[in-house]
Amino acid sequence: MATAPQLDGVPETALWTLHHRVLETTRHDAMFADPRAVDLITRIDFPFAERFGEGFRTQTQLLALRVRCFDAAVGDFLVEHPAGTVVALGEGLETQFWRVDNELVRWLTVDLPASVRLRERLLPRSDRQKVYAGSAFDLAWLAEVDSSKGVLITAQGLLMYFQPDDVHRLLRACAERFPAGVMVLDTLAPWMARAVRRASTRASGYHPPELHWCINSADWQSLRGLHPNISNVSEVRSPPGRGPLAWLPPNVHRIPFIRGRRSGVVRLRFGPGAVTREPFGPAAR
Repeated sequence: MATAPQLDGVPETALWTLHHRVLETTRHDAMFADPRAVDLITRIDFPFAERFGEGFRTQTQLLALRVRCFDAAVGDFLVEHPAGTVVALGEGLETQFWRVDNELVRWLTVDLPASVRLRERLLPRSDRQKVYAGSAFDLAWLAEVDSSKGVLITAQGLLMYFQPDDVHRLLRACAERFPAGVMVLDTLAPWMARAVRRASTRASGYHPPELHWCINSADWQSLRGLHPNISNVSEVRSPPGRGPLAWLPPNVHRIPFIRGRRSGVVRLRFGPGAVTREPFGPAAR
């Protein structure tokens, strides 16, 4: 029997992103394979098409490119730390574990109790996967992380829904607790946040939650000022898309008028010592 999810607000975005992952992975020219997501969506009693539609033009592809960036970042981490721990904040119904699993990685899902209950009903869990039922912002989950073999924290499609003070507190706590760790997160530029919300509503009638923490690419380096342990901030560059997005995503940093006003996926490295900064501002080439 299919399961009714009973999620709303920010947790409902887990259904939204699942819908778009399935739309992408079932294409003949899909940018990634996600059979776990295809199976998962068939066991959820929810009007995905009626609620979310296909979104605005290129929306599914843009979300797929974000998936590719996060998968690549986790893959890079696992090359250096094969038995490391990945902490997925606000994971929802993401199926990344099965896309990147190297049979050694340890995985900690951190999410609200209702989301955890749904995930537990619908997805299997190996002995290398743990779950913490609670907000990513209450910080108690930090004590659950084994960082002895390296730790990567991911926040995919999460932080922009929360207030800047809360986001900055979380980043400081991660940098303090894991001085040799890495964190990967996605950011939305203020203009993009407004445009995406309007376009989503017009295309399908779905109103995404309010977006609060927005930051231009020109300001990414300011994140280093949040804590002395944030030693490096760099971009996880997008792979090429298809059609109109074949060239733009990996080259958008070259366009002068938008170079400093981009959204993107950002990698924070924690640890003392001077590290060369990657340029993001108007002078970047």
